[in-house]
Amino acid sequence: MKFSANLGFLWADLPLPDAIRTAKAHGFDAVECHWPYANPAKAVAAALAETGLAMLGLNTIRGNPGENGLSALPGREAEARAAIDMALDYAQAIGAGAVHVMAGFAQGPAAHDSFVQNLAYAAGRAARHGLTILIEPLNRYDAPGYFLTTTDQALAIVAAVGVPNLKLMFDCYHVQLMEGDLTHRLSALAPHIGHMQFASVPDRGPPGRGEIDYRHVFAHLAAMGYDRPLGAEYKPVGPTEDSLEWLKTFADIGGA
Repeated sequence: MKFSANLGFLWADLPLPDAIRTAKAHGFDAVECHWPYANPAKAVAAALAETGLAMLGLNTIRGNPGENGLSALPGREAEARAAIDMALDYAQAIGAGAVHVMAGFAQGPAAHDSFVQNLAYAAGRAARHGLTILIEPLNRYDAPGYFLTTTDQALAIVAAVGVPNLKLMFDCYHVQLMEGDLTHRLSALAPHIGHMQFASVPDRGPPGRGEIDYRHVFAHLAAMGYDRPLGAEYKPVGPTEDSLEWLKTFADIGGA
């Protein structure tokens, strides 16, 4: 398998360009991030060019303090689209492949309609530059009140928008907490998945502990022919480099 370091959690104490270089030094195949906007895009692009790593994706901003995205908030369309524009411009400047459009805390039909409309806007702009738009269900324990919580809801939204560059971000951590049945869901959802992430459950630490057998999950993905980098989005306890034993454990799955 191939693996991507999510630099929102791994080496989060380093400036993003330095974190990119460190991920390369520790054997990652790609990187991804959350909110890179405090870092000059030129410096990030230079680090990516130097290391040869691809930046798989980044997030739209959360909004005001206490918020968790803007795109499903009725009446906040102008702010949501400004956040989308900022993310797409930054992604284009650094050569990132995708933008995760964050929904925010909202409920009901009006929130659904706002999300669909803002995603249509995002996907239309992204398509002009060959970028993918991602949406990610979050679990109700870590993000109570978040609009998007299940893969079924995400698929309904993807269908409502109806464009090929809107995809599901399948985070095994969130899906296990909300739905379980990971391997069957992966098989069923494969055509709609634009990126995958993982962490142990329930502590969101590195894989290899807790209730998910990632050797089984990763072997299932390899058997499906999934060959894109999987996003390591877990919270290390202590220095990130002390949490990387799993890279050796899973390196042989799928012949990678």
